[in-house]
Amino acid sequence: MTLAEYRQAPWKNSHRVYKDSSLAISPAPEYASSEVLVASLYRIIGFESVSEGSVPQAGRDLEQRLQKRRDKRQRPPDGTTLGVEDWNAVLHGVLESPKLPNQSAKRFLQVTPLIPSLAHFSGSARLSSNSWPAGSFVRRMVWLGSRDHEAAQALWEDLFAALGVDGQDDVFARWLEQETAAWGNHTPWQLAPVPKSEVANLSNDDFDNVRFMPARQFVRDLHALIQAKQAMTRRQWTSLLEAVLRLAAVAHVTWLCDVQARTWRSLSEALAGGGPIGTDATRAAAFPDKAQYMTYGGKALHGLKDKASSYLSARLGINALLWSLSDASVPYPGDISSSEGIASLCQHIRDNRQALAEAGILAALADIREQEARALNCRKGIGANLLEFARHALGQRQTAIQLLRGYDQGYVLKKKGNSPSSPWVVSLGPVAVLALVHCALSGMGGPRSIHRLGQHLASYGIVVDRQDIARNDLGHQLRMLGLVLDSPDAESGMLLLPPFPANLATDKEE
Repeated sequence: MTLAEYRQAPWKNSHRVYKDSSLAISPAPEYASSEVLVASLYRIIGFESVSEGSVPQAGRDLEQRLQKRRDKRQRPPDGTTLGVEDWNAVLHGVLESPKLPNQSAKRFLQVTPLIPSLAHFSGSARLSSNSWPAGSFVRRMVWLGSRDHEAAQALWEDLFAALGVDGQDDVFARWLEQETAAWGNHTPWQLAPVPKSEVANLSNDDFDNVRFMPARQFVRDLHALIQAKQAMTRRQWTSLLEAVLRLAAVAHVTWLCDVQARTWRSLSEALAGGGPIGTDATRAAAFPDKAQYMTYGGKALHGLKDKASSYLSARLGINALLWSLSDASVPYPGDISSSEGIASLCQHIRDNRQALAEAGILAALADIREQEARALNCRKGIGANLLEFARHALGQRQTAIQLLRGYDQGYVLKKKGNSPSSPWVVSLGPVAVLALVHCALSGMGGPRSIHRLGQHLASYGIVVDRQDIARNDLGHQLRMLGLVLDSPDAESGMLLLPPFPANLATDKEE
């Protein structure tokens, strides 16, 4: 492919070097609630034969079979313990997950992803057959946040065991797993193979020296959550998992956007004859030491939109450069998955500046950006999808039925007012507070200053002034949940208390 061909469809024709990078945003995020993330994770980790596209139809098929039995007053399948009407009440009452306001007129089955078997027929991102595999994105995040393939595989197997239902789960979860299987979901729950082509790790040098990486914190938090599973019911544990997963996923996407924007800055400087030289300088330029993606109590989506827009601009620039090098018969032979690879590309650009100038790279870039101005402003395409993903993953569920508006308690963003136009502000729900306090204190063995929670939130790009915690809604939540001890000797007069027994909060390193 040539640069001219790339310009015809720049969002579909990424260069191989860019597409194969471990720092690429793949699969491209679209709409996904926290429950969609968990349901897709079930499918990707334990149901190899269940595709994302088959889920909506499986839900419709189950509804049709159930309605047929109700209409004809037939007996339930062999092996069930509930009658047809009772099972219908479980699916549409006990387990039902609220629909969004724009879904109120649509008929489809949507249940809480409490156990693996429910993911066969519920929890797809779309009601059509072209849903994106959100679970694959979580898997890539696990691998990128782990030191090497072996460490990631070990954590993946631990997560598979924790997501499964066994003798340590509560009675309701064990009964529900058996009942759901009896109603027609017979696909065995077994660890699915992980294609190495779909996962990647950072280089050892980058993993050891990159200071800020949400995926690495997510890996640590996963260990902490897995260790705490036996201290609570299945519903409580999946709620904590959802809360951490939704924050980590959006923080990771934003971090990748940030890294790509910084990488493009280095490459464009190299195109002008400057830019970082050597691996260490490139690492400092490409990877942030810390980041402020959101401020507690402040509006969130504008800042995320800026990061998404910068990523889109960087994506166009990096691909245009790579295609221009190929056009000039000096293709880049390396990768851009590490500081070393990015440094090598910077040097390759400096060495071939004349050839790039003759290829008209600057004029081509200007034309592409003008052509894609609406997409760069996140009004359509990939940018709009990224914002939709962040909004629905982080935001408190807006329900079609007002009585169920309190259903979602693991949110990170909530509406500041009751109006549909009210802004989304950063404010943790009680389940998210509980999950993050547990993860922050995991392995500590006792109370710690409130500063510890601030540090933990900062590892996901959320900035909170610990002096404000005592007065804002986060401090109120901590007190209501019994997670703080007011002490005049502690910073801000508050000490964090572990929510679960200390022997369950052991922190396993990746």
